[in-house]
Amino acid sequence: MTDKDSSFRHLPALTIALVLSYMAVAMPLAVIPPFITSWPGYGNGIAGVAVGCAFVSTILTRTLAGGFADHKGGRNAMRLGLILYALASAICLLSALDLFPRSASFGLLIIGRLLLGVGESYTLVGMHGWGIGLTGPQGAGKVLTWTGAAMYGAFAFGGPIGLSLYHLAGFSSLMAICIILPLVGLAIVQGVPAAPILAGKRESFWPVLGVIRPYGMVVALQGVGFAVLGAFLSVYFLAEHWRFGSLGLTCFGLAFVAGRIFCGHLPEHMGGIRVAMLSLTIEALGQGCIAFAPSPVLALVGAVLTGAGCSLIYPSMGVEVVKRVPASIRATALGGFAAFQDLSYAVSGPIAGTLSDCLGYKSIFLMGMACAIVGLVLVMTLQRRDLAATDNIQSS
Repeated sequence: MTDKDSSFRHLPALTIALVLSYMAVAMPLAVIPPFITSWPGYGNGIAGVAVGCAFVSTILTRTLAGGFADHKGGRNAMRLGLILYALASAICLLSALDLFPRSASFGLLIIGRLLLGVGESYTLVGMHGWGIGLTGPQGAGKVLTWTGAAMYGAFAFGGPIGLSLYHLAGFSSLMAICIILPLVGLAIVQGVPAAPILAGKRESFWPVLGVIRPYGMVVALQGVGFAVLGAFLSVYFLAEHWRFGSLGLTCFGLAFVAGRIFCGHLPEHMGGIRVAMLSLTIEALGQGCIAFAPSPVLALVGAVLTGAGCSLIYPSMGVEVVKRVPASIRATALGGFAAFQDLSYAVSGPIAGTLSDCLGYKSIFLMGMACAIVGLVLVMTLQRRDLAATDNIQSS
């Protein structure tokens, strides 16, 4: 076994653990809107708050998780995150047991969702720090690609599985399974060695934010399309009296994972900027297909295009971030970078829920299309900036 092969041999175990942990995120995601709206007096706007609040807590803890991973190691961060996932799901389970008044049950659900966001923050940032620490900076693209494939692979299967379990056995049974899955992931990573903790100056996060901000904004804008699709596509299908609504997340996730598997090398070979431009164009087309779909077939095609478009944007921009920050603060930078995506999810859920109550479900997919187009314009601006910087270096 070569040194390169040896450095990657632990990546499958980390990826499997991440898949299991994200199943605890993905399975309830499409279930929460119908679960909440089944309560008298609770509409899509409130359901959007329940969906989005998890991402708010993730935003607020990404840099804390990144600093923890840089100082204590990605292994400790990921293991802590997996434990928090299980605790969060247990609290959400309590909200479904009819032991409390409806308002208190909703409060418990929000607390569980907030803790779930913290768990996601530590798990994902820990995976980044642990994986890149084991493979080295040259493996950053591969780690980011496998991370995304794990996340959205979980969404591909977690969405329909979650809906099926919800209809078959109820929300409480679903959350009981969500307690078990991250604990299985924790057992899987027990034998993976810790990565070295790199020495170096630990800068304040604010200078780092200036470096990662434009790339994070691109990820945030593409995340709107995924957020509205993940939370509201199944409800949209129900409103249109279409069948196979649960297939939407599957179509999205399979297209996403296929993009990572077959095209995951492109950001490092073609450059993140060029790949992101093409990807955002495809995502915008996908969101437009869903918004204007006269039938479920075209809507599912739109889900496929959205998944294919979203697939490579995160690693494309992540590779650019890794190039621009010191290794000693890599996890902190990637944590802040990932927080932009969480911000997108946190804001998109409540806005989309309120917008759908006022203007219908088609309007939220038009919002996703518009955000992808704005992201494309921003990437084109970054490309012009890089070209100008290259010309200045060559002329000097």
